[in-house]
Amino acid sequence: MRVGDTLPPLEIEITRTLIVAGAIASRDYQDVHHDAELARQKGSPDIFMNILTTNGLVGRYITDRFGPRSVLRRVAIRLGAPNYPGDTMVLTGTVEEVEGDTATVRVVGANGIGRHVTGTVTVTVPGADGAEGAAGTEGAEGAAAQGAGSRP
Repeated sequence: MRVGDTLPPLEIEITRTLIVAGAIASRDYQDVHHDAELARQKGSPDIFMNILTTNGLVGRYITDRFGPRSVLRRVAIRLGAPNYPGDTMVLTGTVEEVEGDTATVRVVGANGIGRHVTGTVTVTVPGADGAEGAAGTEGAEGAAAQGAGSRP
């Protein structure tokens, strides 16, 4: 982890199922997240993704990049252009700050009509400061070698 590192982009297809499932999973039963006709009556062209689903997708983006040992410390996001069914959101990230095994990553998620989400995520990766290996991850060989010394 170094300041200026960029994360590979993640493309997420925005489907009606993703929007509705995210709303249900987060117990957000507002009709604009599952009923297209009621969403239109309220001035929206279709249903749209809720902030809790977006928050989860941003978290997934970071933990997928930094690995299963990473811990999200802070997620601070702001929504912009809605995510409607049929679009694709592309998440990108840039490491802005690194202190020991903790990094702050600037995240942007853009869709066909603009920026859907912007914000920062603070993530800790145990061992990323060099104490336990690069980026806090170890390959199968390292895990096997470490475990081999402790077996009877």
